[in-house]
Amino acid sequence: MKDTKGREAEAPHQIPGRGWKEVMLRVKEQLGTDNISIVAAGVAFYFFLALFPTLAAIISIYGLVTDPAAVEQHIEELTAVLPSETHEMLTERLRSIAQNSSSTLGWGVALSILLSLWSANSGTKSLFEGINIAYDERNTRSFIELNAITLLFTVGGIVLGGLCFALLVGFPALVGNLGLPGFVQTLIEWGRWPLLALIIMLSLALIYKVAPYRDNPKFKWVSWGSGIATVLWLLGSLLFSWYVNNFGNYGETYGPVAAVIILMLWFNLTSFIILLGAEINSELEHQTARDTTVGQEEPLGQRGAFHADHVADGPEGK
Repeated sequence: MKDTKGREAEAPHQIPGRGWKEVMLRVKEQLGTDNISIVAAGVAFYFFLALFPTLAAIISIYGLVTDPAAVEQHIEELTAVLPSETHEMLTERLRSIAQNSSSTLGWGVALSILLSLWSANSGTKSLFEGINIAYDERNTRSFIELNAITLLFTVGGIVLGGLCFALLVGFPALVGNLGLPGFVQTLIEWGRWPLLALIIMLSLALIYKVAPYRDNPKFKWVSWGSGIATVLWLLGSLLFSWYVNNFGNYGETYGPVAAVIILMLWFNLTSFIILLGAEINSELEHQTARDTTVGQEEPLGQRGAFHADHVADGPEGK
């Protein structure tokens, strides 16, 4: 009998159209059942609280290898794509941090960086909790284990943020100094964006693999959700910035706190899309009877992951 739902699928691309329809209908249902919009708002709140400590850590480290004037110039270039209210608020705050950061690594700077990392870690922990909800798992890691993992991801995120910063800001200047023909230079500069998308997609895939407290899924079972989330986030961020700059009257409505409101809305959008990607991945695993976890093939019920151990009955089945 032909498998029309993807029960024997060994990868998401083997799930037929009918199966994908069931997956998307369950994703829609789970967004409400798991209260993803509320969870995303909570994650966004902790992201916002972690924003300036994270930026302080990045700038403190960056200031050790370059002069404050260069830091300020790069800040201006990086924030230029943001809505005007947010651009002004971030630029002012980041310039203040850059001007007060030390150019030598002393105990004071090291302690400041460590405190900033610890504060930034709250955002990572809230994201991990949200992804566990999307995967229908309970995060019962110990305090030490949870903080060790999330701190590792926080530091990795800061390093990755620095690489993306260099890719978006420093790379065009480097290419411009090579004396390449104009069309080659343009081609290389446009190539930054697919590379940035790939970095984001791989980062999300790693988060989806590690964040849920369960046996790790195979990469192919997290790649689709991370890819969809990456595309939605890039498009959503561009559209959000365009809307705020052209139609949003946040300055008139919220006055001096308009920039804060805009940042919170963008963090909410980002959190929702990341959790949506987790829901897509989890329901894709839920669609097949094949073992989606790494390691030796195990039968249903012995795979150490709820959605890997259960097969959905249909578009609404658990």
